[in-house]
Amino acid sequence: MQSFRTELENPIVEQDIIDLEKKIYDFRAGKIHEERFRSLRLARGIYGQRQPGVQMIRIKLPFGKLSFRQLLRIADIADEYASGNLHLTTRQDIQIHYVSLDRTPELWAKLEQDDITLREACGNTVRNVTSSPNAGIDLDEPFDVSPYAHAVFSYFLRNPICQEMGRKIKISFSSSDKDTAYSYIHDLGFIPKINEAGERGFKVMFAGGLGAQPFLASAVHEFLPEDQLIPFSESVLRVFDRYGERTNRNKARLKYLVQKLGLEEVLRLVEEERLANKVKSFKVDRNSVEQPEAPLAIDYPNVEIQNQLRYQQWLDTNVVEQKQKGFYAVYVKVQIGDIKTDQARAFVAAVKPYVADEIRVTQNQGLLLKFVRKEALPALYAGLYELDLAELGFDSLADITTCPGTDTCNLGISNSMTLAKVLEHTIQHDFPEFIYEKNIKIKISGCMNSCGQHGLAEIGFHGSSLKAAGKVVPAVQVMLGGGTVGNGVGRVAERVIKVPSKRADLVLHALLNDFKADGYEETFHAYYDRKGKDYFYQLLKPLADLNELQATDFVDWGHEETFETAIGVGECAGVVIDLVATLLLEAEEKLGWATQALAHGAHADSIYHTYSVLVSAAKSLLLDKGINSSTQIGVIKEFDAQYVATGEFVFEPSFQEIALQINKNEPSQVFAESYLASAQQFLTQIKAKREVTA
Repeated sequence: MQSFRTELENPIVEQDIIDLEKKIYDFRAGKIHEERFRSLRLARGIYGQRQPGVQMIRIKLPFGKLSFRQLLRIADIADEYASGNLHLTTRQDIQIHYVSLDRTPELWAKLEQDDITLREACGNTVRNVTSSPNAGIDLDEPFDVSPYAHAVFSYFLRNPICQEMGRKIKISFSSSDKDTAYSYIHDLGFIPKINEAGERGFKVMFAGGLGAQPFLASAVHEFLPEDQLIPFSESVLRVFDRYGERTNRNKARLKYLVQKLGLEEVLRLVEEERLANKVKSFKVDRNSVEQPEAPLAIDYPNVEIQNQLRYQQWLDTNVVEQKQKGFYAVYVKVQIGDIKTDQARAFVAAVKPYVADEIRVTQNQGLLLKFVRKEALPALYAGLYELDLAELGFDSLADITTCPGTDTCNLGISNSMTLAKVLEHTIQHDFPEFIYEKNIKIKISGCMNSCGQHGLAEIGFHGSSLKAAGKVVPAVQVMLGGGTVGNGVGRVAERVIKVPSKRADLVLHALLNDFKADGYEETFHAYYDRKGKDYFYQLLKPLADLNELQATDFVDWGHEETFETAIGVGECAGVVIDLVATLLLEAEEKLGWATQALAHGAHADSIYHTYSVLVSAAKSLLLDKGINSSTQIGVIKEFDAQYVATGEFVFEPSFQEIALQINKNEPSQVFAESYLASAQQFLTQIKAKREVTA
């Protein structure tokens, strides 16, 4: 188990993994409370499964990019530590399942040997930064956003300002105004622009989100200069950390902070925070993500394609021209996002002679291959076909996005993965013409939380339940009319009707037949708007009738047993635990981090760690009085009211003035030292007080 310490070259990563190993040991020994440990492991990509005693591991792949070697490494890891299956996610990650908690440090160390991280793949952090998968080759892009996505990922990884926020932050980069990275449902969504002077910048979409209560993002900058990308994002995260909700997880997102304070006030706080930023301008290295080398032209094998019509359909639906003349990109449809490890290895062997050494995971759970020469397309198709990876209709109506649902997720209400297969089969056999329809998307989630992004689909389903004949019936909520408009504009799907899950294919038949009869010449959005929500409610109402249920209606897709709702505790973000001793222990640990950062000249990091010491320590004392404030700013104000106003602690002029020096000063060595001294003195006073009252 200790061997990884000599195999890793990066001492920061090595310490990360050693810390995880120690935390697991302390948890097993009862030294760390279960809820606190959950928060710690989530920030390291370790997520509890529906099945007890095993973990899902989320592997963080910035903007979905990985090499052949990295994919092979992940496949080896999945065989050694997990179930031998790779699951591609809507956030361009890869997940593996059924992993023992005690083996996660060793697993992580082996991944890091090929520069693959688990850090901050889950938890109350900045999640995987996503981008349009075709960034860098997109004919419509003003410039390649990949280096900017990489800069944001790198800057905020392990950054003190975003390690223990109230909830997660999601960031995306679209390659063009087509907005294929869905900026409008992100906390921060960036769309590339070039102004009249020829300078690069971004349109900024702010405080969007899906979940059970979707919010469309607001455009807060039409043109943010490229050097302000990092400073602006940092200010936003600092404000969210201080003012965001921490008690009620259902309200602990940036969209709710805007709802609470108002967009104008949140942006004012963001501007106020700029003084304390580590950087006021940040020049992104445009060459940090280089295009992969195109494969050399070779004597391509002379393959005989039996079904020329099918091959042409594949070319029409899965192959696009790149902006690099003479090269093509090939999209690979991966049903339900699952690819077995032996298939992944065979896939790499099959495509390697014909494509560049770069794969991108796509938001609809597929794969993108780059720099394919026209002459190589027949051989590439033949290789993919042999592996059942040449399915037609990538990103079309026939390419359904889904989360794992009740297969592995604690929050899943009903099955989504088998349902996706059923609906894809329905389209391929009953509506084959729709494999060319790329303006209608079907997305499925196992619950209302939208991991399958049902809220931004033209046709969406999420898992639910109904009661009939004294029993529970697995059901789907039908959502219609969502989707991307472009340039930051999107639509949230409307809830139309709830029907038994076993009738979802009949719902699809009814919708597509009606669309073919009376909407085929217009967009689905125009068709839906023209007819109105009530029309579709009436159209589908007969399918919601519970008077004629069959025995099979009480059994969910992919199951044999009668349906029961069994929802566990969700782990989409770390739980914040409010135990006095734990908070004081954390304050001591953060004081050590602040001191260490100061010694290394990392003044901004030291200052933020010091701020966290002050908040954690103040919160611990408030809990002694039974007061649990739900925000950091609330903790600061309550401490003045409960302790400073009563004379139990003396701060001149107030604790708030001391704590909030963080955004009134440049991050200099002088301020870092004085601020740290204040925190050290505060902790000393608390220790003395507790010794007296013990």
